[in-house]
Amino acid sequence: MTNRQIHIVELPKGKLGPEHFRLAEGAMPQPKEGELLLRTRLISLDAANRAWMQGATYRAAIEAGQVMAGGAVAEVIEARAPGFAAGDLVFADTGWQDYAALPARHCQKQPRVEPMSHLLSVYGVAGLTAYFGLLNVGKPKAGETVVVSAAAGSVGVFVGQIAKLKGCHVVGIAGGAKKCAWLKEELGFDAVIDYKAEAVGGALKKAAPKGIDVYFDNVGGDILEACLFRMNMHGRVACCGAVSQYDGAAPAHGPRGIPGLLVTKRLTMQGFIVMDFDAEREKALADLQSWVRSGQVKVPEDIMTGLEKTPEALIGLLAGDNIGKRMVRVS
Repeated sequence: MTNRQIHIVELPKGKLGPEHFRLAEGAMPQPKEGELLLRTRLISLDAANRAWMQGATYRAAIEAGQVMAGGAVAEVIEARAPGFAAGDLVFADTGWQDYAALPARHCQKQPRVEPMSHLLSVYGVAGLTAYFGLLNVGKPKAGETVVVSAAAGSVGVFVGQIAKLKGCHVVGIAGGAKKCAWLKEELGFDAVIDYKAEAVGGALKKAAPKGIDVYFDNVGGDILEACLFRMNMHGRVACCGAVSQYDGAAPAHGPRGIPGLLVTKRLTMQGFIVMDFDAEREKALADLQSWVRSGQVKVPEDIMTGLEKTPEALIGLLAGDNIGKRMVRVS
């Protein structure tokens, strides 16, 4: 048996393109003692995949010639470690390939849920990032205004819905009339700003007339700057990502005015990753499961099929093609 793999053949100096990847075939991996042989089922596509190509972050940098890194839901084919058995589902950094042999300590066992894709969206990194970033970092109160950028993306769709559940006035920022209409009509956002069609700073005056209490930032750059200038006293900024700076040339300048605004408005600006809140994971999952069952939280997903589609899927995600969590079904 062979193992299809997607290799990163060259690290991009500008925008990511198909030429930076190639489909290859490797030998079937053999698990050692303490390892699991995994068959990749669903690969998670995230803007962070692109950030890893720029250098070390909360994980090691990706290097040319490697199998492209990425998290996935995978099925255990052979277990050479206690606590696991063939047929178990796990979340692991399998990379973009059909099979992987990994230490069991690096694999997180997953429950059987239908559809399985929910393990990567609402019950996975996307849903948990939205939950913890909004509730633990943003700390919204009923009646406050919450603004979220990349609002139609994998995290933003859940941030907005959870904020509505908490009684907040919710403003989304997204690109394109189709996405903006969908956020209002399907997910119940109070207002949505199309950053491709209007200046965000001016649009915020109408969409958030009382100012911003919580800003959930997924993009950085000019949109972060525009939101900072509309923050209320003691506002909170949850810094989740900076997708505007991941792909292509570096911006001419960073958000301006931060030191003065932080002081004069007594703002709290905090970066985070989902692993910071592992101790509270079970409560978060219980809440998310309850909200999904009751229909209070909808789960939009964007699923492509075929390992060979992973480069296209990531390039499209960076261009904003997706609505909801993007993933690739491998098997």
